[in-house]
Amino acid sequence: MDGQEDFTVSRRALLAGAALAGVFGTAFATAPARAEDAGVTTGPVPDLSALPREKIDLVAPPFVHAHDQVAKGGPKVVEFTLTIEEKPLVIDEYGTQVQAMTFNGSVPGPMMVVHQDDYVELTLVNPATNMMPHNIDLHSATGAMGGGGLTLVNPGEQVKLRFRATRAGVFVYHCSPGGPMIPWHVVCGMNGAMMVLPRDGLRDGDGKPLVYDRVYYVGEQDFYVPRDSDGNCVDYESAGDGYADMLAVMKTLTPTHNVFNGAVGALTGDNALRAKVGETVLLLHSVATRDTRLHLTGGHGDHVWATGKFRNRPEVDLETWLIPGGAAGAALYTFRQPGVYGYLNHNLIEAVELGATAHIQVDGEWDDDLMTQVQPPTPIS
Repeated sequence: MDGQEDFTVSRRALLAGAALAGVFGTAFATAPARAEDAGVTTGPVPDLSALPREKIDLVAPPFVHAHDQVAKGGPKVVEFTLTIEEKPLVIDEYGTQVQAMTFNGSVPGPMMVVHQDDYVELTLVNPATNMMPHNIDLHSATGAMGGGGLTLVNPGEQVKLRFRATRAGVFVYHCSPGGPMIPWHVVCGMNGAMMVLPRDGLRDGDGKPLVYDRVYYVGEQDFYVPRDSDGNCVDYESAGDGYADMLAVMKTLTPTHNVFNGAVGALTGDNALRAKVGETVLLLHSVATRDTRLHLTGGHGDHVWATGKFRNRPEVDLETWLIPGGAAGAALYTFRQPGVYGYLNHNLIEAVELGATAHIQVDGEWDDDLMTQVQPPTPIS
């Protein structure tokens, strides 16, 4: 960001900032706009003018934008834009509403895919219609709080960050504005993931190529909805109005909802993920705050990177795999039978009672050699 560059901040944004200062005190971190303002001595700016550029149109989860599994040519500059949207979000069949904070309007934010050693050029936009400052901490980036120290933007501002993707894997990103605002923004939905593929694609433990026919991205989200004296979920006019009540629920470490892709049922029934017998599906899964225990009912993890880092040898034939909070994982499975598969957090209370369940509808022909009903239910002889 040019130190001489001026930003025009709307009167509404100024009033919002003043109001937040009164409500939250000094909780919001003031991040330097430039490295030198933080007392960092910078080296020469790399000349990337000779590198090709690719501008990506992001798509909402569970889908992932088109990408090559194996890199073509050398490193390039990959351009993304994330627009912050503060919006009400209905999270269950009872109409429970939260004042969400999102990247590009979805919970989780979009999956971004690059290859190792590509340069990521990310524009973060905070429209004047929002009420709060935001930034982005990319676990795939190196330095300045994962970029959080260089991307704090007030309503009506945007910022552009560039970093080199030096490590292959799946990585969480989230808002990290400082102090108690960090967990609050994250559990209000402000998180997503980036996949950095090895330049030669995915490999098994013996170095043989692994390819996928489909890829889906599931973000697991815990919500903490305050309730009134009658036990009813409280709906607030804005996120700031519910901050104190929500913080009290957060401190219990007991979510009221634990869901996939923003709401109970977001990936079940008519919203189920789709596949066919014989297809290999890559399941990407992120969880920004809490551990999760993933299980594919009727299937397995053929190759699993539970902590999502592709330089590590994948585990094979898993029934359940643990992804720690603040990480993203990846699992490959080739479907061999048709039907509806449950993809869920195998803390079954969270899966069944709190919403951490998805369905995968697989089409194809049944294989009796793998499973058959030898005798239907009959009276006991």
